[in-house]
Amino acid sequence: MPTHDPAPHRRRTARITLTALATLVIAAAATFALLYEPPPPPLPPLEITWTPAEPTQGHLFLIRVAAPPDSGAVSATGEAGGETLHFHATDSGLESFAPVPINATDSIDAWVRATYPDGRTQADSLRIPIVEGTYEHERLTVAPRFGSPPNEEDQARLARDREKAARVSRDAGATPRLWSPTMVMPRPYRVTSEFGTGREFNGQISSRHMGLDLQGFTGDTVVAAADGVVALVDGFLYAGNLVYLNHGGGVVSGYFHLSEQLVEAGDTVTAGTPIGRVGATGRVTGPHLHWVVRYGSTTVDPRSLLALVR
Repeated sequence: MPTHDPAPHRRRTARITLTALATLVIAAAATFALLYEPPPPPLPPLEITWTPAEPTQGHLFLIRVAAPPDSGAVSATGEAGGETLHFHATDSGLESFAPVPINATDSIDAWVRATYPDGRTQADSLRIPIVEGTYEHERLTVAPRFGSPPNEEDQARLARDREKAARVSRDAGATPRLWSPTMVMPRPYRVTSEFGTGREFNGQISSRHMGLDLQGFTGDTVVAAADGVVALVDGFLYAGNLVYLNHGGGVVSGYFHLSEQLVEAGDTVTAGTPIGRVGATGRVTGPHLHWVVRYGSTTVDPRSLLALVR
């Protein structure tokens, strides 16, 4: 009786098993190739510069994040001088205004975090050297009510005024940039009182003059310094009749002591648009325009804003 040889069957089974295994290996390799993503190339060093190299107390300056086209950052956040930075895109990267508080000494701290197209982020901390500003001192005589410490009623009104102004600044921080490089002085006449000057009222109250006073007679035209939206038209105890403009990107300008306001809240203005007339309302010694610029809650010399865009 013939004997059945199982060897051919085992060889066929082995060939089938090897073929199936090879197929599985090839399929796994193909799947791995499809799913595997090589690690991205390392991010380029974060290049942060600022202008001027040594900003001045009480001034604005520019912080820039370089963004080469091949690996450029798409957005950035940060903080400088205690204020949030609001970056916008330029031809060479990202830039933001930044403030130096008038009471800062030696340097200010800052940090920047850049986000790249693939979602990765990179951050850096900075210590920015600053130079001391030159601020004078003056003595002024005003109405007795404004030369003595405020009473309870006035204190309550001043608190309401401060909150209204703070709300305008908060809104500017949440508004995209509206300003353009075209900016103008709100009045073309001489400065009668410098920003940052120490002040003594009727020999009792000492403070700093946190604005720029421009010469004018009652009824002279006041124009918007930059593009923006009218954020507030109101009357304050010390500032008198005023107009606040929201320029976006954290920037606000204010025009105080007006005899007449020519715009309404919500109006859109461009640099040079008439917004009011010079007056002598509020705490004043006579008719003039008191011009204020703030970045966030930090008040800065208004001329430093114009200097950065020229």
